[in-house]
Amino acid sequence: MVRGIGLSIAAFMVAWPGLARAQRPVGVGDLARVRDVSDPQVSPDGGWVAYTVSASDTAKDADNTDIWMASWDGARQVQLTRSPAGEHAPRWSPDGRTLAFLSSRDDPREVDQLWLLDRTGGEPERVTDLPGGVSDLDWSPDGRRLALIVSDPDPYFKAPGDTSTKAPPPIVIDRFQFKADETGWLGAQRDRLYLYDLARRRATPLVTGEYDEAAPSWSPDGRAIAFVSRRRPDFDRTDNYDLYVVDATPGAEPRQLTTFEGADMNPEWGGRAPAWSPDGSRIAYVQGGPLKLLYYAGQKLAVVPAAGGPPRVLTGTLDLNVMSPAFSTDGASILFLLEDDRVHHLARVPSDGGAVERLVEGRRALTDFALGRDGRIAVAWSGTTAPSELAAVEGRELRPLTRQNVAWLREVKLAPTEEIAVRSRDGTAIHGFMIKPPAYQPGRRYPTILRIHGGPVWQFFHDFANLDWQVLAARGYVVLGVNPRGSSGRGEEFSTAIFAKWGQKDAEDVLAAVDWAVEQGIADPDRLGVGGWSYGGILTNEIIARDRRFKAATSGAGIANAFTGYGTDQYVKEYEAELGTPWKNPKAYLEVSYPFLHADRIVTPTLFLCGDQDWNVPLINSEQMYQALKSLGRETQLIVYPGASHSLYKPSHRRDRMERYLGWYAKYLRGGEPRASTR
Repeated sequence: MVRGIGLSIAAFMVAWPGLARAQRPVGVGDLARVRDVSDPQVSPDGGWVAYTVSASDTAKDADNTDIWMASWDGARQVQLTRSPAGEHAPRWSPDGRTLAFLSSRDDPREVDQLWLLDRTGGEPERVTDLPGGVSDLDWSPDGRRLALIVSDPDPYFKAPGDTSTKAPPPIVIDRFQFKADETGWLGAQRDRLYLYDLARRRATPLVTGEYDEAAPSWSPDGRAIAFVSRRRPDFDRTDNYDLYVVDATPGAEPRQLTTFEGADMNPEWGGRAPAWSPDGSRIAYVQGGPLKLLYYAGQKLAVVPAAGGPPRVLTGTLDLNVMSPAFSTDGASILFLLEDDRVHHLARVPSDGGAVERLVEGRRALTDFALGRDGRIAVAWSGTTAPSELAAVEGRELRPLTRQNVAWLREVKLAPTEEIAVRSRDGTAIHGFMIKPPAYQPGRRYPTILRIHGGPVWQFFHDFANLDWQVLAARGYVVLGVNPRGSSGRGEEFSTAIFAKWGQKDAEDVLAAVDWAVEQGIADPDRLGVGGWSYGGILTNEIIARDRRFKAATSGAGIANAFTGYGTDQYVKEYEAELGTPWKNPKAYLEVSYPFLHADRIVTPTLFLCGDQDWNVPLINSEQMYQALKSLGRETQLIVYPGASHSLYKPSHRRDRMERYLGWYAKYLRGGEPRASTR
């Protein structure tokens, strides 16, 4: 992993003097000290970049996001908002005088509203009072209107101070997919496309129909808006999103632009909205793969005529995922983020087709970018030893724009992270990372922990998302982060290799990395641990049911019994596409339910953790595995985080989870002291 990243980090250290004076090891408390810098937005005049900074407020036990801006030379950093509720989604008005943003501040329903802030100073102004709140926005080119995504009101909302003892009405369910993590029950509420008139301070629905709309994007002439939707009967049963264009006149009929039998610009992928060419003739977007491949399918860059016509895929021969397309200022090319093996690059391709060019490479992860009117590019990035920051693209290099994490970096001694490559049982090349304790001594064997990522279609990157690795390394553990088959970044065949076959080839892949570390004289074979969250918990369950070498395991928000998952989590269409229905294809469900149905083979002491409001991988799955091991007399424990969804948003919960990891591994791996290698 150090290969290639040294130059980029060294350059930033020159720009930020003092980073080399790190003194202390990373501790659990540092989980709340690192700031997340994201969402760069270049001002129309190119002089400033607005962005967001998320930080933990341990006193209030919550994360808070504020809006900042940096001058283009990086010399000035200005914090624009400070409310306890937080602010996000900063967007410049076309004249650069105003920043629009979203915040739930002063809203009794705690939903986001649209706010406007004069760049020259003063207090921000709240300009909407929509009961369901606002989730997205885009300025019209003339700055007189905004396109908003507005949610229907929550029918079960109870106002603060309401002392009524009347029982709430029953929840009536009639949808195919009827629940979602962090949202709750899914009923008749929809996310709708609205027009907001600044002069009249009025929001008006733009289109009608019982569908969700997302990702609005104004045409350059201000006459139309592109958006994404599944405007078809029983849309819950499919991820077949399409692009639509509608005239910016209330009541206008949307025109469907894409008809591909797959996801076009699926909002769940994240990234930006569909991108118009400067002349308004074309729209760039991300096209998914066949519906039958679900999230395992690759994502391609495509363009479609705005007036209608067949789309053209521009990266059809590139077996890698693309994200967040944006036309260059002259319309000659399209910039996008390109996911490769353990990295995210900034790339571009001619808008009429041609070779893909990587503009900004390096062993790091670029997570977002903003393109200014004059061609200036700002990116959000991080590395394995560099928390997220913003940088300006100069040629093919990065120049620092922000320094939000520099003070923290000066205090700590980060362990180096190395890239590793091993061969799985069938000869497949498997890639990943290894992090050693800061005081690592060659010739000594160390207790080693295998960490497994979620997804499964995701990967460990050259980014700073895994601060827990540093905490573990500081306690004397070697950490292995491996990207087995099913991971992204290696092409569609690599990711689809585990389709309906969870815990088989991917288990072999991660175990091959453990075997390698033992053979190298690094890992102590008698002190091996394993753990992960979400699909990382699923694969952890699979591994400890198939292999008894691990002395400690931590399984977070995982599942071991697919029969229980069907109908109790948010993935019903994925279950049916990948496994079929339980009554028609029980064999497939039995196969992926191996850990629960063979729980008697598990001897590894296992810590299970989950939020009690997790509707992504519900608590019932962890409860079942805990109960099975407890019934068998195995060493186990179940940790339930009250009020927590799939992601633990409370700093106290994240700290508690890390402390429990450390305590569990220390108990069963006998601490972090190395032993002499006998290799």
